[in-house]
Parts: sequence; structure tokens; C-alpha cells
Amino acid sequence: MPNAITYASYGGPDVLTLTEVDTPEPGPGQVRIKVRAASVNPLDLKLRSGLMASVRPAQFPVRPGFDVAGVVDRAGEGAGAAVGDEIFGGAVGGGYAEYALVDRPVPKPEQVSFETAAALVTVGETAFRGLHLLGPVAGETLLVHGGGGSVGTIAVQLAVARGITVVTTAGDDDLGRLTELGAVAVRYGDGWADRVRAAAPQGVDRVFDTSGAGVLAESVALTGDAARVITIADSSAAEHGVRFTSGGPAERFEQALPELSALAAAGKLDLPIGATYPLAEASRAHADIESRRVRGKVVLLP
Repeated sequence: MPNAITYASYGGPDVLTLTEVDTPEPGPGQVRIKVRAASVNPLDLKLRSGLMASVRPAQFPVRPGFDVAGVVDRAGEGAGAAVGDEIFGGAVGGGYAEYALVDRPVPKPEQVSFETAAALVTVGETAFRGLHLLGPVAGETLLVHGGGGSVGTIAVQLAVARGITVVTTAGDDDLGRLTELGAVAVRYGDGWADRVRAAAPQGVDRVFDTSGAGVLAESVALTGDAARVITIADSSAAEHGVRFTSGGPAERFEQALPELSALAAAGKLDLPIGATYPLAEASRAHADIESRRVRGKVVLLP
């Protein structure tokens, strides 16, 4: 029997257990893949800890994980990929596993590693969606809060590629990297708004907050219009008249992944992989993320 990571109660990383499970069978429109890489997202940690139990109660046992890449080994009727295809996408029923089901498989370009493809799924769609809903256009100036994070890093690169002037806030360790990606990078924290004004004397047209660092009030002041600010991370958005996008089914943009993978294949999209772990060490991966011992995306390798 194949292995998967499961947990039977809320708790710390130690509740994650390597478990023998039944091999999943693809339904109509689905494919089953031999997982080559599964990405770990912050949401996985929040769900495991019980932090989101009031809005997304668990049905134990839980098989965590949403983002996978691998090779199709069985295809259901009407599936969008065939046996032997290398694909990536969102897992149905958990991705921390040797085998997973995917109902919207996206072809993985040969030039893109399985690790990068898996890492792109959620953060890439989130960055693409935020920019689409916010609507910056070529010639405008966009401020991205949290450019050092995975969503912010992708948003910066997408915006630069579209001819948008990008200013981004980030930690000292990320300023040089973001400058190389084409942004004007300034240090986050106290006084950030003054540093942004100095970096963008022409003004800021729109703001994409990926940080949730309490920056909305000053962001609205910078643009002069709450409709020109969007956040994926600040639950106080409504208090400021700012749109919060959570990535629910009605908001997701399926066209994001083919565009992102094409950019990555062309060498025009960089997403740092902070660390990889064997599937059996998922608990250590979660612990290292929580203790901030690792930066960048974390990927499990079954």
C-alpha cells in the first residue's frame, strides 16, 4: 500500500504521521499521479493547528496538502491528461502522498522542475489573481507589500513583465534580490510610507498587500482610493474599505498556471525553493517553517 501523511487530531507538527493508505482511484475528469513533489503552504499549518477550525472544521483523519507535481499513471474518463504525462496542479483529497488525484492537470514544461511546478500552484494563482482583480496597467506604479514572500516575489515579476513600475517593501535580506527582479525595493517597518514616497516621487497608483502587516490605512492614503488597494493577508480589510481576496472557488483563475509555467520555462519567473524534505519528514518541515529556520518555499519529495 502507498504512503501518505495524515493527522487524526489538531496539534503541533508531531501530529503528522506517515500512514499506509488505499491507492486513490480517479473519477471522471481526474488523473492519478505518482507524486514527485508536493508544496507546503502556510494554510497547511493553520489547518493542522486548528487555527481555522471555526471556518474550516476538519474531517479526521486529514490528508494535508494542495499543490502537487508528478507523472500521470491513471486517467479517468474525459481527463485532461494521459498516462505518462508530466503535470502539476491542485490535489483533490490531499497532496502529501505518494499518489494523488488532480482534476485540472496543467502540463509541466520540460524546463521546469517538479519542485518548482508544485511550488507555483497556490502562490502563483494568488499573485495572478491579486493583480487581475487590482488591475494595474503598463505605465502605472504598483506597490507590493511583502515582496520577499513567495506571493510577493511572483507578483513583482508578473507586474514588471507587464510594463508596470513596481515598488516593493521587504526585509533587508531580500532587497538586493528584488532589485535584480526589476523592482525598486525599500525596507519594510516603521517609516515605510516615507521610503516609498521617496522611491516613487511620481506617486503610487495601486497597492497589493501580501504581508498583512497593518499597512492598509497608509496604503489607502498613498493611492487616495481604497478601491486601488487589495489584500490577501489582512482581515481588517473591510474596516478600510479594501477588498480582501481569499481564493475561494468563485475567485480562482485557472488560466494562471499555464501562463506562469510558460514564464518559468522561458526563464522569466524565479521562485526560490527554500528547502526540500522527504515525505516522511513532513513534521520536521512544518516545525522548521514555524520556527523560521527555513526561508522560501518548502517542498516534500515522496
